[in-house]
Amino acid sequence: MKYVICGGNGFIGRELTEYWLQAGHQIIIVGRKLPKTQMIHPGLSYLTWDSLSKNPGSAEGADALVNLAGASLSQRWSPSGKKVIMESRLETVAAAAKLLNSLQHKPPVVIQSSAVAIYGTSLADTFDEASPAHVMDFPSEVVKTWEAAADEAYTGVRLVKLRTGVVLGNESGAFPKMKLPYALGFGGRMGSGKQWLSWIHLADMSRLIDFCIQTPGIEGPVNATAPNPVTNEAFGKMIGKVYHRPHWFPLPAFLLKAAVGELSEILLEGQRVLPAKAIQHGFTFTYPTLQPALEQLRSE
Repeated sequence: MKYVICGGNGFIGRELTEYWLQAGHQIIIVGRKLPKTQMIHPGLSYLTWDSLSKNPGSAEGADALVNLAGASLSQRWSPSGKKVIMESRLETVAAAAKLLNSLQHKPPVVIQSSAVAIYGTSLADTFDEASPAHVMDFPSEVVKTWEAAADEAYTGVRLVKLRTGVVLGNESGAFPKMKLPYALGFGGRMGSGKQWLSWIHLADMSRLIDFCIQTPGIEGPVNATAPNPVTNEAFGKMIGKVYHRPHWFPLPAFLLKAAVGELSEILLEGQRVLPAKAIQHGFTFTYPTLQPALEQLRSE
């Protein structure tokens, strides 16, 4: 199989690339520029958007396009930061659509990155793919606009909008920052601790993307979250248990807001999201519960 990954140099993209290379697939990683450090593998090539626009033939015959590109939400949400976050997502959707339209034979499926923020936040409600979008803050506004752009841009292909929760991995993403206070001896709940954390292990993320491609009946929104979300308090206690560190030092909401501004919303607010569509189509999680997921990360 031949796959094109936009944003393949990122946290999820690197894991997905290794997963597919081990399975014997051919991978093209597309980015704004070539990375300084490139993995050397006969099945892997790196291209820029500019080079592909001049010679789109390199992507002919692809079995799927996966678009993971977009600036991280984990930056201070200044007006300029918000602009970068929004524009980066819309620009990469437009670039991916332009590539598809330049091909004589489009890949039959596009996996477009999205996020569970589209449901808004709640301490009480549970969300699945049938739940409506609820724009109530900056993250939900970004994701709603992002998905609308994808719906308009990708025509004539099966589109999967992968609504991702917190992806747990050691190299990057939110988890290294979340466990750092525990390593320093100051781990504890954030805010009330009652806010929900919908998470997924990095290995299951790659497997789910592959599953969505291989399952023709899956389209539209797909929640990329494990079937057992936890509260912030429970998550912190499990970090303490698995890493043998104390869970005792609460971080008041007002201190977090003072430190990072609006960005604190993604730590102090949350949503309980279930992967109903993946389970309905027969996907089996390697790490459906938190403790084995954290134990695997600790063993790496």
